[in-house]
Amino acid sequence: MQHVMPPPPFALEIQRLVKRFDRPAVDGLDLAIRAGEFYALVGPNGAGKTTTLRMIAGLLRPDTGTIRIGGMDALADPVAAKRIVAWLSDEPMIYDKLTPREYLEFVSGLWRVEPRTAKARAEELLAWLGLAPHADERCESFSKGMRQKVALAGALVHDPRLIILDEPLTGLDAGSARQVKTVLRERTRSGDTVIMSTHILEVAERMADRIGILARGRLIAEGTLEELRAAADRSAGAATRDGDSLEDTFLALVAEPAHVS
Repeated sequence: MQHVMPPPPFALEIQRLVKRFDRPAVDGLDLAIRAGEFYALVGPNGAGKTTTLRMIAGLLRPDTGTIRIGGMDALADPVAAKRIVAWLSDEPMIYDKLTPREYLEFVSGLWRVEPRTAKARAEELLAWLGLAPHADERCESFSKGMRQKVALAGALVHDPRLIILDEPLTGLDAGSARQVKTVLRERTRSGDTVIMSTHILEVAERMADRIGILARGRLIAEGTLEELRAAADRSAGAATRDGDSLEDTFLALVAEPAHVS
C-alpha cells in the first residue's frame, strides 16, 4: 500500500484576527502562508500591514483571533514562537557603539546560540550582506543602508524559520537592496518563510511567490500576479492585459489613488 505524504505545514496561519485602535486597524483577517514561501503584503496607507506584522511578531497583542506559527499557538506560547521568528522594521535598531561582529555576538548570546555555531553564522551573514570589510568598524559611522544590513544579520543569526519584514528595502541603494534580496531568496530556498510588507510594488512583483492585498484591515485579494489580474478582471468587469504591472492590477482592485504604502 502506497503511503501518501501529508502536505507541508503552514508556516503561518491567521484566523479572524482583529485589532482596534480608534477604528478597526485589522478587521477579521484570515491568512495562511506555506513553509518556504515568499509572501508580500501590499496595500494603501492605513490598510493594516504594519499592525498585522507586529501582531505576528508578538510585538502587539490582537483583540481577538488566532495566530499559529509553525503549528504552535503563538498567543498561548509567545516565547516559543519568538524563538523561530525574526522581525525587522524599516528603521534599523542596533547599538551604535558596537561593531557588526560584536553586535551579532551580542544578539547570539541573547538567543543562547552555541558560540561556535553563532560565530559561523555571523561570518556567513557578514559575507552574504557585504559587511565583512566593515565587520570591525563601529556602527555609528554607517549609512542607513549599512545599518539595515546589520539589523538584518542580527535578525537572522538565530536561524529563524519565519522572517517578518516591514518595508525592509526603504532607504537602501540598489547594491544593498540586491544583497538583501539575494539573502532572503536564499533563505526561502532553504525552506524558511518570508512575509514582507512593501510600498515598492515592483519588489513584490519580482520577489514574491504570492502577493496579498490589504485594504481597510481585510485581505481583499491574494495570489500570483496572474491570479490577481484575474481577480481585478472580476472586480472591474473589464479584462486586464497580460503585461499589466502589479501597480495596474493593484489600482484596479482597491480603486485607490496611485500613492500606496
